[in-house]
Amino acid sequence: MPIETLVVHKGHPFDYSTFFAMFDENPDVNATAVEQPAAQVMLRPENVAPYETVVFYDMWGTESPDGGASFTLPSDDYKASIAALVESGKGIVMMNHALVQWPSWEGWRDMSGTSFMLTEGEVFGEVVPGSGYRGGGGEPERNAHHHLSPVQEGHPVLEGLDNGFDIIDEMYIKTSGFESSPDILPLMRTDYPMVEENFNPPPLASAEEQARWSHPEGSNLIVWAKRTGNSPVVAMDAGDSPVAYENPDFRRLLSNAIHWVASDDARAWAQGN
Repeated sequence: MPIETLVVHKGHPFDYSTFFAMFDENPDVNATAVEQPAAQVMLRPENVAPYETVVFYDMWGTESPDGGASFTLPSDDYKASIAALVESGKGIVMMNHALVQWPSWEGWRDMSGTSFMLTEGEVFGEVVPGSGYRGGGGEPERNAHHHLSPVQEGHPVLEGLDNGFDIIDEMYIKTSGFESSPDILPLMRTDYPMVEENFNPPPLASAEEQARWSHPEGSNLIVWAKRTGNSPVVAMDAGDSPVAYENPDFRRLLSNAIHWVASDDARAWAQGN
């Protein structure tokens, strides 16, 4: 039977037709799409119950009412829904910009464990610079050409991807070290040089921060699994461009991730069994 999957989106521009084709053309996934902010109702426990997995591709909560680094926080109702989601053991996949939404809510960062920062600030007890980017919807001509290599032989998310694959996509530079968490399992690394000169300053940072922006060599971990509550999470920086959506190996990676997080084995891993 196809995996019943809820796809949450909106808040960041993307090519709808090629993105949703990844789901529509996959007979093993039955996807239902919901936009923000309606997703905040759909993700209440009683409404999300029929779905085996949730794929997050939204970017919400990045408004800064005071014009500074203070971003919008979610409602207590939505926080409770997300807490219930991970307590339930529901499988979760987080793609690209979905990892960096709700930047003022540590609960969201904990979902993926990422060190990506939209502006300079504290993450995991350390003050770090905002994360830079290369390419994306605003300048697709600068998308990076790089190779993703598997680092966990035999893992179900990597099935059929033994030699890795080439991809053209947006890239982020984020602080190294987050992958040392015992709750994170590295899955794929890039060969792209994660150095400051290859990236633009963080776009939501102040003009002053952008002018002085500097970033040490960043993590090359692009795809990983994370134990969050009782839920298995697969997080990936990849998945921004139509060229990536149409890449058969990227489609395999996404499909594998959806199937694995829906499995009993993944839930047992998340729960330390």
